[in-house]
Amino acid sequence: MVEHEKTSWFDWISIAISRVAMFIVAFIVLIMFYEVVMRYVFQSPTLWVNEMSLWAAGVVYLLAGLYVMQQRGHIRIFILYDMVPRWTQRLFDLLSTVFIVLFAAAIVYGGGKEAWDKLMRWETFGTAWDPPIPATMKPLILITVVLIAIQAVMNLIADWSKEKEVHDLVEDVTHEYVD
Repeated sequence: MVEHEKTSWFDWISIAISRVAMFIVAFIVLIMFYEVVMRYVFQSPTLWVNEMSLWAAGVVYLLAGLYVMQQRGHIRIFILYDMVPRWTQRLFDLLSTVFIVLFAAAIVYGGGKEAWDKLMRWETFGTAWDPPIPATMKPLILITVVLIAIQAVMNLIADWSKEKEVHDLVEDVTHEYVD
């Protein structure tokens, strides 16, 4: 796996969180296998595997956003980005970071009270197994959005003094399959 270089202390945090998410994927596979065996071999399906796998997959989905931000894998219109001088690229980077931080602030401001309320009353899913999915996922959304905003700022700082980048689509695509 080719990863972007770690240029800040926060990159190490993002990578560590990403590694935990990788193990969560393995956990999902394991419990789904358990469900299949219990359901089709022993005719004794579980109440908890489906919801646990959805819960865990939601966590992985959120944490994947942090990893993508650390890897600079977010959407960028390279055809325009590559045509402009470096000072304009820096302006694009600055604007996108400002928008990410503003978005994160709006999400935290708009969802903070609800997330806090769900956590404090330990709101559950309302099913037979009744896990506390809302009580954990709502705050995790806010935490992850803040982490993504911090990572965006750290990327901006780390990339500010770099030389102009020009992306070659053919090289990017073949690089993944050659290594």
